[in-house]
This record gives sequence, structure tokens and C-alpha cells, in this order.
Amino acid sequence: MSRTIGKVAKSLNINIETIRFYEKRGLIEQPLKPETGYRVYPEDTINRIRFIKNAQQLGFTLKEILNLLEVNDKPCHVVENLAKFKLISVQHKMEKLQSLESALRSLLIQCQSNKDEDNCPIIDALVPHNPPV
Repeated sequence: MSRTIGKVAKSLNINIETIRFYEKRGLIEQPLKPETGYRVYPEDTINRIRFIKNAQQLGFTLKEILNLLEVNDKPCHVVENLAKFKLISVQHKMEKLQSLESALRSLLIQCQSNKDEDNCPIIDALVPHNPPV
């Protein structure tokens, strides 16, 4: 079975440009082009693309995925440390999102109880207040 870029992209449900982007970023190697015909992607490369997509679903950035790929042959604790760092990052993002949710809920409550049609508490909260000079 021929595994050209188009067939690989279709089988993985991704865009051809995604594969080219991964090649440019050094995440996968571009197969050599034969004198006649098309580049054929080996199964290892296809599995590597699957790994990349799975890691992205866990929230890893391409830079972090490159680190994971580089430590593939390292002891598990090295990979564990990368995953712990990612978990801490996700937890911080969740805290920020919860704070944002709380702020938005508060602004909505202020807006809903606002009697002054000419003033909006949400707009007022977003307008920067310049301190006197």
C-alpha cells in the first residue's frame, strides 16, 4: 500500500499542510523523493503523527511535543517531569479561567440589577481609569 502524503493525511483525518508544517518544524522527517513517483511515508512517521495528535489533545504545545519526542528513549521519570509541569500549567490556566468566570458572573449580576439605562456596569468595568497626574 502506497502511503503518499495525501493518503496519510486522509487516513489520519488531517490536512496535507499539517504534515508539511510538522516537517518544517522538525517533528517528523520528510521522506526522500524518488526520481520518479511520490514520497512514501513509512509507518514510523505515521505513528509519530498519531503521537503528535494525541499529545495535542492532552494540551501539549508543539514545542512540548518536540521535547517529549526527544526524551522518548530517556527514563520514564524524565517524561513524568514534563507531564507534571504540563499539569501544573493546566491547573494555573484553570485557576485563571475560574477567576475570569467569577468576574464575569459578578459583572452580569451588576448589569442585571442596573436601573440606569444610560450606564452599563460591564462597559464601566472595562474602561481604563487614568489616575490623576
